[in-house]
Amino acid sequence: MYVIHNGKVITEETIEEGCAVVIDGERIKEIISEDQVLDYPDAVKIDAHGGFISPGFIDIHSDYIETLASPRPTTMMDFGISLREAEKILISHGITTMFHSLSFYRDDIFNHKPMRNPANVQRMVDAIAATHNQPHLIRHRLHARFEIDNVNEVDRLIENINNDKVHLLSFMDHTPGQGQYRDLEVYRKTLKGYRNLSDEDVQTIILDRQNTECLTIHQISEIAAVAISKGIAVASHDDDYSEKLDLVRSYGTTISEFPITLDVAKKAKEIGLQTIAGAPNVMLGGSHSGNLSAAQAISENCIDILCSDYYPAALLHAIFTLTDTYDNNLHDMFMKVTLNPAKAVQMDEEIGSIRAGKRADIIVIERMDDGYPMLTAAMVNGALMTTTNYRTN
Repeated sequence: MYVIHNGKVITEETIEEGCAVVIDGERIKEIISEDQVLDYPDAVKIDAHGGFISPGFIDIHSDYIETLASPRPTTMMDFGISLREAEKILISHGITTMFHSLSFYRDDIFNHKPMRNPANVQRMVDAIAATHNQPHLIRHRLHARFEIDNVNEVDRLIENINNDKVHLLSFMDHTPGQGQYRDLEVYRKTLKGYRNLSDEDVQTIILDRQNTECLTIHQISEIAAVAISKGIAVASHDDDYSEKLDLVRSYGTTISEFPITLDVAKKAKEIGLQTIAGAPNVMLGGSHSGNLSAAQAISENCIDILCSDYYPAALLHAIFTLTDTYDNNLHDMFMKVTLNPAKAVQMDEEIGSIRAGKRADIIVIERMDDGYPMLTAAMVNGALMTTTNYRTN
């Protein structure tokens, strides 16, 4: 049994001071007042030193594993090692549940990551599934990001869904001229940034991508129906106009990832979709591709969930940046990386908040004198996974 005390507890409703959390086995037993801590003399005490006692972060969109599995364009590391090294890093940033976002591309036009080769993607899918029955630090889940021109891999995707290897499904369309790349000049600059291409080469690629066969709405709807029948949430990606939101909702989408503009984010909220923005966007002060400012959208109550996207440390830092710099409510910011994503992927009955009966995924966050957030303890399923002690000498 553990008692985490002397901190501010992030509950579902508010931030409670003068409270402690009792963990019995894998689950949260109760929230008690600080003066009741002595009622548990045999429990292991974890002192939060006045910091925050928070639910573990739930990251439902991050391709960080691709970087660890393929750190160089011509290098592939062992996938089992990659996942175990990744989870050591992820838990140090407070991420206790990670939806590894693997891209199911026909081909990767930008930088030809070997990790995005279909055979390697499947190997990683299998490696993620294998972690469930192996010693592990965090929960590993799969977010299948399926590009709609990848028509030859549909059967494999459905097979993975039916074999319970997919836990979140999103449909992507990176065709130049719409979505994230609605501005063709941005697309051209992005492509040239990755590859040494002439203007003529780029134009040839644009025309090829714009004329590539893609899944029909009927086919997308059929795939989505299979996922939904398995209790898997479906997301759209880079929504760039309001009418598209009605279209994606028609086949069961409940999540809008990275809406491109503020108006689209507002519309997504109005029709009941849960909206996601990247935490790195907050840290950088805006989108790297000139799209929606996450901080602005959050200030206008248009974003429900933050994900780390490609930089795991961003979740922890974005919470406090949004509060300290943009004057948002701290409790609400914590919800964007805990309870809200849990609800989005239908895991909120088990994780995502500190409530009696839920699984004890809990982290302790202290802050240095300059405001830097320090994660000093992390617990998953009631097991203390890591502690960190900062020193001055």
